[in-house]
Amino acid sequence: MSLWLWLLVSVVLAYATKLLGYLVPARVLANPRMSHVAGTLTIGLLASLTVVNAVASGTAVVLDARIGALVAAAIALWLKAPFLVVVLVGAAAAAGLRLLGWP
Repeated sequence: MSLWLWLLVSVVLAYATKLLGYLVPARVLANPRMSHVAGTLTIGLLASLTVVNAVASGTAVVLDARIGALVAAAIALWLKAPFLVVVLVGAAAAAGLRLLGWP
């Protein structure tokens, strides 16, 4: 199949998923348990994307300056730094580690 066909299939599936969300009864969405589950899923997805982007290069696991940046950003978060500071600390850590010779 061509790439355009797969693209159209994914668009239709995404739109159908969005439409199904509107069919969920309001009482289900008002349940506190649903809010907790939605929040937990969001955190889990973001954490998994962060880890994959930090250690993966293609199909290989690579330990490079991104790990140091992730650790530095995690420490900044732990110290309750604002988000912009967390990003700058992570970027500075990666730049510093690469300057020191880490790939």
